[in-house]
Amino acid sequence: MKVEESNVRKTPPAPTPSNERARNPGVPLELDWIREVRVNRSAVERRTATLGTRRSVKKQWQAAWLLKAISCIDLTALSGDETPGRIRRICAKARQPVRQDILDSLEAGHVGLSTAAVCVYHEMVETAVRALEGSEIPVAAVSAGFPHGLSPYRVRLAGIEASVAAGAEELDIVITRQHVLAGNWEALFDEVSAYREACGKAHLKTILATGELGTLKNVYKASLVCMMAGADFIKTSTGKEKVNATLPVGLVMARAIREYGQRTGYQAGFKPAGGISKAKQALVWLTLMKEELGNAWLEPALFRFGASSLLADIERQLEHYVSGPDGPPHPLGGADSGSYTGA
Repeated sequence: MKVEESNVRKTPPAPTPSNERARNPGVPLELDWIREVRVNRSAVERRTATLGTRRSVKKQWQAAWLLKAISCIDLTALSGDETPGRIRRICAKARQPVRQDILDSLEAGHVGLSTAAVCVYHEMVETAVRALEGSEIPVAAVSAGFPHGLSPYRVRLAGIEASVAAGAEELDIVITRQHVLAGNWEALFDEVSAYREACGKAHLKTILATGELGTLKNVYKASLVCMMAGADFIKTSTGKEKVNATLPVGLVMARAIREYGQRTGYQAGFKPAGGISKAKQALVWLTLMKEELGNAWLEPALFRFGASSLLADIERQLEHYVSGPDGPPHPLGGADSGSYTGA
């Protein structure tokens, strides 16, 4: 399927309510569909080059969109030097991501704002689960040989099963890049299908490591195959590659999600990760989701940011807005603003 510039957007499947977590059951592998894929790189780059310039969100609407961005953050702790104490502090921040006085000034103190999830290595899953007990914030575990995906296959499957047993409700797994680079779509499908089975009721996010896949066409094809195999989310990167989430890759993956939904009736989520550390970047990604996939992909059920430092910058921007010379002129919200209504 060609990815071209177009002002006409076909309607994706009916949106999932924001308080429900979508599942993608997958479909049989369709190699003819994969062979049809074409990507016009020039069109993709022209489209994404204008995302940050054609639209701008100002004043109270910008603050509302930044609160929305917080509700979609998978707050990550993947440096490798985490301690139980640090994980507990991160979980506390996930529960209360913005100071209460700032929220009260924005007249948003009642919405129960939290991040979408906390993402950790397997060793810290149980600590995070205990720290988040009583909240609705799930723990996501990176697995399947993260970040390279080169550990023995049985070890990768066992790692997924162990994290699920420890309480992880979401698994962020890495695919074997060589399957994509060699065009071995059957092997990729079988791998992701096995990961999906090992996850059980836990949601599966497949990390494509798009910066290592060579072409946008490969990104599109890998996205489709992972969704066919039952991935609930497709994710750009581990955050540890040289090139992580970029807007051209994001557009291609969003178009793959749209096409998959139109042809199967199933929804899949999207998670850009790596290098998204500024509030302004978050607004551009939310704009991409709204324009390409619709409002359902502005909710954590179908959209996440993989980020560790983004939250701090958003909180700084909200504090500046509250303490600025004019202060917040109106309560947050409004039908025309893409208003924030709670995580």
